[in-house]
Amino acid sequence: MEFMILAAAGHVVPEVAPWITYLFTGLLVAMVLCLALEEKIHAQKSVIVGVTAVIALLLGAFTGILPFDSSAVHLPNGHEIKLPVFIPGIEWGVITIILGSSLFVDVTSKSGLFTYIAIRLTKASRGDPRRLLWFYGVMTVVFSAVLNNVTAMIIVGSLSAVSLGKLGQRDKLLSFLLVEGLLTNIGGLLTLISSVPNIIVGTTAGIGFVTFFIKAAPYVVVATAATIVMGAKVFGIEPLRTDEERAVALGQVSSFDERDGIESMGFFWFGAAMLVLFICFIATASFDGWPIGKLGMGFVAMMFAVIMLCKFKSSVGKFYSGVDWDLLFFFVYLFVAIYAMEQAMVLELIGKGIEPIISMGPKLGGGLLLVSSALASSVTDNIPLAAVLSNILKSMDPAVDPGMWWSVIFGANLGGNLTPIGSASTLVAVTIMHKHNLRISFMGFVKKALPFAILHIVLATLYVLLVLKHLPG
Repeated sequence: MEFMILAAAGHVVPEVAPWITYLFTGLLVAMVLCLALEEKIHAQKSVIVGVTAVIALLLGAFTGILPFDSSAVHLPNGHEIKLPVFIPGIEWGVITIILGSSLFVDVTSKSGLFTYIAIRLTKASRGDPRRLLWFYGVMTVVFSAVLNNVTAMIIVGSLSAVSLGKLGQRDKLLSFLLVEGLLTNIGGLLTLISSVPNIIVGTTAGIGFVTFFIKAAPYVVVATAATIVMGAKVFGIEPLRTDEERAVALGQVSSFDERDGIESMGFFWFGAAMLVLFICFIATASFDGWPIGKLGMGFVAMMFAVIMLCKFKSSVGKFYSGVDWDLLFFFVYLFVAIYAMEQAMVLELIGKGIEPIISMGPKLGGGLLLVSSALASSVTDNIPLAAVLSNILKSMDPAVDPGMWWSVIFGANLGGNLTPIGSASTLVAVTIMHKHNLRISFMGFVKKALPFAILHIVLATLYVLLVLKHLPG
């Protein structure tokens, strides 16, 4: 899961008794089980994780593992800001990316831009659902590589809903959204800056940007094609076979007017310009060398949301009411719960459990490390997990095989496809499904996604062990 858990500055981690670590590990397991049974216990995800966060904080307070001694921020002018102890555990960048991107997409859609893009792509597909799946699948991977998974899923998911609605094939929307959600995590493997685990492991291992791209790109191309082909087959997204079907579909899409929904050409072109700038700013926000890069992608998302809201400055309430607050609070509570578990050394326990695997050698050890890190990242935060594993690999003497680093990179990213809470983008995909009344439970998602996730992990294992070492770089 693509979250950053921030350690409180200056806090010295106390010795944590083993029973405390095991207690919090049990709490993590209980949370995952409750999420899997959410329909049976009739509770939304935010409530389940919220209860977990409350229990984790209470246990943390009673056991004394929380850093209460360092929850104050000291400003240069001598003032002190006292923060709740759990605030450092919340990754506000993720929260603001989701909030800002959602608002930006919602307001920009009023310009008719997304309808225009959707209809143009639909026309290019000539009404063939299989071809449309390819178009949107590739677009998802590209957006995930240059933007971030959450933003890519929000934009492409919105386009899919519009296009399939126009084609009268809304019954295929769930399949499209599921495939796109899985592809966001594959796209996140393409470059060194596509995901935070890439940055953590890549920089620790000394992997350069160009080298990372050369080594990751072949897998991304193969996995993308395999996912789309498999998705089309599993979900019955068939191409149009007869001349009559093609003629009907062509006539159907020819009747679509891409200008439908465009009330003002001025606002349309303004929205188009803002979308291009939004993509450029998000893509470059990972660089700290310029001021906006220091503010982060969350700031960029909120900045563009505010710019677009200026068009409706007297009626912004309708956009605020459309925000998925359940999703936002789910993330807030999850950050808090995982933060407490990190203080209880649960993530350290996971890392130590994987350490013996590394000693098995580059072949067996590399394959098991990839699978283990994928399983771990499917239910917990892949960023601190990547940091722990990077430190273990770096400290080993003699130096580990280079393939081990790539096992962590692939496992941390692809584990997000195993469960709907495995990555922010898959959770957003499920949220979009619910928005369009396409109900899917935790286990329903796992059942549909598991064959794809197994394919991705098997391909990644074979690729890392047999192919990657022969590539230049």
